[in-house]
Amino acid sequence: MRRPLYVAIGVLSVAGLGGCAPHEFEPPDREQQVVRADAEFSLALFDTITWTGDRQRELEGNVVYSSYCRNCHGPLGRGGTEYAANRDLEVPSVVEPDWRFAEARDSILHQIFVGHAAGMPTWGVAGISIREMDAVTFYLQEILRPEILGEDAAGSGG
Repeated sequence: MRRPLYVAIGVLSVAGLGGCAPHEFEPPDREQQVVRADAEFSLALFDTITWTGDRQRELEGNVVYSSYCRNCHGPLGRGGTEYAANRDLEVPSVVEPDWRFAEARDSILHQIFVGHAAGMPTWGVAGISIREMDAVTFYLQEILRPEILGEDAAGSGG
């Protein structure tokens, strides 16, 4: 008595598979993603974020950087990684003294949220949370940059 049930299930499974047409995945256009992210970006998104202290923000920023930024920007933020080179990405150093976003928290948040069509992910619409963006921005400005720039200054002095 159980055999007809198994046969029916098998026939339905095969029939179901036969009815599916091949489907090719088409990822969203990078430029469209950037335009969408730019339209959704607002500094007001970051207004309600609170931290118990800078240490908590630093630790979360370190985790975010290690998880999402390190492959391209490198462990010390200098860019030029093998990962980026293998993908033909030109990734800037985020620790150079003349990095264009060095002192501009709002610009860093915007860049992380929006990305760019040349390879920077649009984290704001397909990635990390607003809180994580705030944390990694803090980490870049307050921890990574001063540490590396201080190291470079100390190393070149003598």
